[in-house]
Amino acid sequence: MENHTSIKLFEFKRIRTHWEEAEEKWYFSVVDIVEALTDSVNPTDYLKKLRKRDSELGIYLGTNCPQIEMRTESGKNRKTLAGSVKDIFRLVQSIPSPKAEPFKQWLAKVGYERMQEIQDPAQSIDRARENWQKLGRSEKWIQQRMMGQETRNKLTDYWKEAGINEEDEFAILTNIIHKEWSDLTVKEHKALKGLKTQNLRDHMSEGELIFTALAELSTRQIAESEKAKGMNENAKAGKKGGSVAKNARKELEEKTGKSVITGENFLPPQKGKKHLK
Repeated sequence: MENHTSIKLFEFKRIRTHWEEAEEKWYFSVVDIVEALTDSVNPTDYLKKLRKRDSELGIYLGTNCPQIEMRTESGKNRKTLAGSVKDIFRLVQSIPSPKAEPFKQWLAKVGYERMQEIQDPAQSIDRARENWQKLGRSEKWIQQRMMGQETRNKLTDYWKEAGINEEDEFAILTNIIHKEWSDLTVKEHKALKGLKTQNLRDHMSEGELIFTALAELSTRQIAESEKAKGMNENAKAGKKGGSVAKNARKELEEKTGKSVITGENFLPPQKGKKHLK
């Protein structure tokens, strides 16, 4: 089993995680946890002030918590401070929050579930479905989201074999495909939906998910048929694949009189944000 990063949900807050296979250990984004516990408008600043106020904690985090690559809101991988379960328990002790105890229970549950998934990988799929259900997604939407993810995984597997740099070039190619089929960049599409740090695909309509999957499926099949290698050849395949989905989108919109692209999202109601004084 390989190392991997994923998103876990704590009370609808997204927390980036990384499973380190060699150590059989979870690592959690420290800044994501700060945001989940405090609802801070600027969790990075909150963490800086917390480390300065509690010098012992600052030294502890600096000594024990490594920098691990995790995906940012822009879709790129960037190194971020991450802690093991033990480290995160130490952090939680220094944050005055009514969510502290529920969060500790959540941490223990995540560790237990990972052990189950190692023994039975199918359970990770079941838990992903449960998360979507908890967020109020319909079964139809969940099916489209999971099928789209499988299509995406096959495309990125091809890119890896074709010599694409995962850290930076994946995001560039993804944007080329998205722009071609939707006439919007990923950033513009997120802005239309009022998204900031959220994953765009998690807030797509069924139609948007379907056309995204069609664009990525077409891109992979075209790239395979052309034996595309490197960035330039795969960028050309991406434009061709995106064009297939664009033509289908325009034809559907002409027949229905409705736009496939929508500003609708699944954002929860806004709550008051806190600042560390």
